[in-house]
Amino acid sequence: MPIFEDLKVFSGNSHPQLTEDICDYLGISVGKCDVFKFSNDNTFVSFKENIRERDVFLVQSFSAPVNDHIMELLVMIDAAKRASAGRITAVIPHYSYGRSDKKDQPRVPITARLVANLLTVAGADRVLTVDLHAGQIQGFFNIPVDELTAVQMLAGHFKESGKTVSVASATDAGDVKRTRDTGRFLNIPISIVEKQRLGNRDRVEALSLIGDVNGKPALIVDDEIGTGGTVVATAEALKQHGATDIYCAVTHPVLAGNACRILEESVVQEIVVTDTMPVPSEKRTAKITVLSMASMLGEAIHRIHSGLSVGAMFDPHD
Repeated sequence: MPIFEDLKVFSGNSHPQLTEDICDYLGISVGKCDVFKFSNDNTFVSFKENIRERDVFLVQSFSAPVNDHIMELLVMIDAAKRASAGRITAVIPHYSYGRSDKKDQPRVPITARLVANLLTVAGADRVLTVDLHAGQIQGFFNIPVDELTAVQMLAGHFKESGKTVSVASATDAGDVKRTRDTGRFLNIPISIVEKQRLGNRDRVEALSLIGDVNGKPALIVDDEIGTGGTVVATAEALKQHGATDIYCAVTHPVLAGNACRILEESVVQEIVVTDTMPVPSEKRTAKITVLSMASMLGEAIHRIHSGLSVGAMFDPHD
């Protein structure tokens, strides 16, 4: 039996289409809620239906403009708390600031922890997210965090499409676990491209490669595509070491700046992403394939609401 009788799902302004698709899976309507800015740039939220003691899920991906969408979610949480919601779950398909998860140089913030603190203080009771940049970000929260993964979905695309990939390639040592999980699912070995970032401006240089890719079609695995620099540098390193066809599987399509043009001109043949963030039509180039996360997120919401295991979605023995 559900812990809370009524399930309510509301959307911020970052990705309303995903919220609609999630609600279609759940067989319910998107909750009525106004979220907008006044002329003075202040964010305002008003729930248009009773949520007292309801199980409330607020769907808001941290896509551009990131800071506006974070603030929207914080105000939504506060409004829900003051409306006596029974439980508030922040559904954040893409948790931005994930790269700021440690002090890797002097006098810099750990913004991933700061955002976690803001969500908790605002009144969120739990968080549902997808493929955090680093697993330890879960530990930044003092509330439960359910982290879903798109690894099997992305890898499954290549199984189902008949495209042959013989090695999964990590873009750096930090992505080895994600790449290993992909390799295990596809029953293929992995390789690792060592890279370094040049300053704080998203410039990337590939240095060396660990593993054998010569004569093999390769699948680059990463959690997000920002400017496309990491993927392109990795693809070029793989080509230099003899890889044949090169594909890419990435969860979060940030696609900032000229990323789409850079990727379109690269040696990568297909980039498979999910819709944790909106991908507008002008960014859906011939190389980009978008898979829907709605059913996975919808199933997780159903399981959280019903007190069922979320882990069992990926491990039937959980």
